[in-house]
Formats: sequence, C-alpha cells, structure tokens
Amino acid sequence: MLKLRERIHLPIMLLVVIVLLGGLWAALIRIGWPLPNIASTAGYHGALMISGFLGTLVSLERATVLKRKWSYAGPLLSGLGALTLLIGLPSEIGRAALVISAAILCVVFVLFLRIRSTIDIVTMSLGAVMWLIGNALWLFGEPIYHAVPWWAGFLILTIAGERLELSRVLMHSPRSRFIFKISIGLFAIGLLTSLLNFDLGLRVSGIGLIVLGMWLIRYDVARFTIRQTGLTRYIAACLLPGYVWLVIGGGLWLIFGGTSTAGYAYDAMLHTLFLGFVFSMIFGHAPIIIPSVMPIDVTYRSIFYAHLVLMQLSLLVRIAADLLAAQPVRMWAGLFNVVAVLLFLGMMLRSVHRRSTTA
Repeated sequence: MLKLRERIHLPIMLLVVIVLLGGLWAALIRIGWPLPNIASTAGYHGALMISGFLGTLVSLERATVLKRKWSYAGPLLSGLGALTLLIGLPSEIGRAALVISAAILCVVFVLFLRIRSTIDIVTMSLGAVMWLIGNALWLFGEPIYHAVPWWAGFLILTIAGERLELSRVLMHSPRSRFIFKISIGLFAIGLLTSLLNFDLGLRVSGIGLIVLGMWLIRYDVARFTIRQTGLTRYIAACLLPGYVWLVIGGGLWLIFGGTSTAGYAYDAMLHTLFLGFVFSMIFGHAPIIIPSVMPIDVTYRSIFYAHLVLMQLSLLVRIAADLLAAQPVRMWAGLFNVVAVLLFLGMMLRSVHRRSTTA
C-alpha cells in the first residue's frame, strides 16, 4: 500500500510532466514551428513553464520540507491550474488557481520565517511574494509581459536563496552579504518601479541581476566543487554557466528595458534567464531534488553532460540569432533547446531506481 506521501506526490509529479510537455509544445509553436495550436496553448507558454511546471515543483519541495498536509494544496492547485490552461478551459479558472497556489506558498514561508528568519529564507520568501504578485497582475487583466518579470523574480530569488543556504560553509563575510542584499534590493526596487514605469523598472532590475550573477560567480561554493569529481563536479558545471547567463540576461534587461515586449530582443531577454540560468540550475539540482520529493534515487552518469552541453550551445546560437534577427537559425536553435530538455528527462528516467527501505 502506498504511503500517504507517495499518494500525494505521484499525481502532482504526473501533472508536472504533463504541463512541462505542453509548455515545450507551446514553445515550438511560438518560435515558429508549424504545429497544431491546441486550445491556444502557445499563448500560455510562459505561464505553463513558470507557474505550472516550476511553480508546482518549488511548491512541492517546500511542502515536503514543511510536512503539513494542507501545504500540498499549493502544488496541486498550480498543477491543476496549468492543466486547465492546457486543455482550453476559461483562463480565469487557471489564473485564479495560480494566485491561490502562490498565496499558499507565501503562508508556507511565513511558517519557515518563524522558525528561522535568516537571509536565505527571507530571499526565498520574497521570491514567493513576487510569484503571487505576478500571478495577481495576470489575473486582474495586466498584459502577460508585465507579469513575466515578477515570475522571473520568483525563480531567481528562490534559486539565489537556496544557493546562499548551501554556501554557508564559506562563512560569507559581512561585505559579501551586503553585496548580496544590494543585488536583491536593486532587483526588487526595479520590479516595484516597473508598476509605474515599466521601462525604467526593468533597467534597474537588470542592474540587480548583473550584481547577483557576479556575486554567485564569486561566492558560490560551485567555484570550489568544480575541482572535484562525479556528481559534485557535474552540479558545479551546471551552475557556473548558469550564473554567466544571469549576468548576460541582466545586461539585456539593462539595455532593452521595457522597450521590447515581443520579438527577437524580448526572446533573448527572457531565455537567457529562463533557459540559460533557470534550466542550468534544474539540470544541476535535479539529481538531488528528485529524491527529496519522490521515494527514488538518481544514479549519476557522465552522459548527463550531454543535455547540459546541448542546452548551452543551442542557447548561444539562439541568442545570437535573436540579436541578428535570423529567424530560421532561431527556430532550429529553439528546437534543440527543447531536445535538450527532453534528453534531460530521458536521462533522469533511465537513472532513477526505487529507494531501498529498511524496517
């Protein structure tokens, strides 16, 4: 008989996979491949990938740590909300579900803050608030490109907070912690400013992203673990280029600001962050996160570098094609971005095995 945790986690993880595949299908349509746009899926690509796929994973991970049954309503609602978008139900249903899910995650972090109000938990809590604001903006009729920077903040601050927590062994100096706070502060001030002046706000947030990316390159433990072997080195090899992409993405935000809300420059502004930074983090952390939310372990294989290298190279080509307005090249690069994600999923499936239990 399945344990309660497995009964909760299995359907949520199934939703995660379905939404991810739907989001990837939408990605191919948006970049120009002539595929059927079932239920106008392409228009929800960002929501499916960020709030549906990643929001559900983050919420599930936090619920697993908190160990309270009600907290699982968060990932369940975000997964179901994204599914309603995917199958073509009225979008208001999905948008409302995502708002409620983000609100539950904020409550979860309130409880974490009562236990330990350290800078890493505060940073992740602020990320949850940004997810709530982004979802609320979309629910109440703002164009989706106004919500996207807040969604980006959710993922970036969640990852930054987790990396800060893992890097405690470095015993960060007051100066390094001050720089970290400055980067987060600049980014948050920029998002708040974007509510009044979208262009200026994104440029200020871009400065914050540049500082944060440079901070991670300088202070994250990955700069030491890259010298080790096996899984430890692979994780570092994922993280370090991700931090470089964060700096590049911040630079594009600073250069283009809110002047581009569609087209080539906009594509480059978003995917340096969501593919270059976020998916590099996913590739690196998956062998650790998957066992934390499912009763399975992941065996490291050197072939893991295949999807990492494919993603980095195809993204380099995609961003160059964006900046040169080379649509055919951009389409093929985007296709290989999707192939890299599918290859990653395949590698994870081949490498998992059920965890042995002892009485």
